[in-house]
Amino acid sequence: MKVIFNQDVKGKAKKGEMKEVSDGYARNYLIPRGIATEATADNINTMKLQEKAKKAQIEREKAQAREIAAKLSSVQVTIRAKSGGSGKLFGAVTSQEISDALKAQHGVEIDKNKIVQNEPIKSYGTYTVKAKLGYEISGDISVLVVEG
Repeated sequence: MKVIFNQDVKGKAKKGEMKEVSDGYARNYLIPRGIATEATADNINTMKLQEKAKKAQIEREKAQAREIAAKLSSVQVTIRAKSGGSGKLFGAVTSQEISDALKAQHGVEIDKNKIVQNEPIKSYGTYTVKAKLGYEISGDISVLVVEG
């Protein structure tokens, strides 16, 4: 019997996959527990529509990530920080501070977990920080740390 899996089953199939399983396994275990549904023509069409919708959603997200990456290349984020007499900052500029400043100054919202700093920013100056936007798309954020 052909079934469409509604959830992952270790060693059998992943969610959304259609597989041939024994009749008893399908009727007595998979279907009653809601793990799978019988692969009727209607269910197969529904599965195909869901796959198309998912692909379209991914394309929209990729386009949005490309748009944000393009915008990031043309902006500079200014962060004010306090320092000691030698020009070293008290602490370091965090990804959260960069994310908040980016949203406040340019209206671009990026989660702090997507901002990657190669080394901590601990002094005044201009730095380039990478933002991983998903789908192997990344953008560079120019960060200017000034005395505040």
